[in-house]
Amino acid sequence: MDIRLTPITPADRRPMLEIFNHYVRHGFAAFPEQPMPLSFIDRLLELAQGYPALAAKDATGRLLGFGLLRPHNPLPTFARTAETTYFISPDHTRQGLGTLLLEALEAGAREKGLRTLLAGISSLNEGSLGFHRKHGFVEVGRFRQVCCKNGTLLDVVWMQKMLANFDEQGR
Repeated sequence: MDIRLTPITPADRRPMLEIFNHYVRHGFAAFPEQPMPLSFIDRLLELAQGYPALAAKDATGRLLGFGLLRPHNPLPTFARTAETTYFISPDHTRQGLGTLLLEALEAGAREKGLRTLLAGISSLNEGSLGFHRKHGFVEVGRFRQVCCKNGTLLDVVWMQKMLANFDEQGR
């Protein structure tokens, strides 16, 4: 399959929302209980400004998935840490798109001088937990029963990948 990674454009917003809302309606990969409006994607992209934000498209330009980084915390003291978000069209999972997106996001993170990537994942999303473990993330925390989606209590598992180590001065 011929896949191109391109910066996310305004034209990608609706297909991104369709992919995201699939996971809202089906399972626990996305936390909301109800489909989100387009303004949700706009806010996500606003948070990602200045960070890598990529669309994975096939040869025809159809969006198959997306991934982006965003600040973990707005304080400057957290400037070297970002949170990850990526969602793949359900008919294109387990075909290497997630790995392709993550590798590109990691490269962009290194170029930006980021040292740490974080992922907050539903404890019921075994596929994502396994994906992150496979790609060097380790579980660093678990917020127990902080989310109740459609009557099901779940934990949020925090996973971390160090891209570089800090020296004693935090550089």
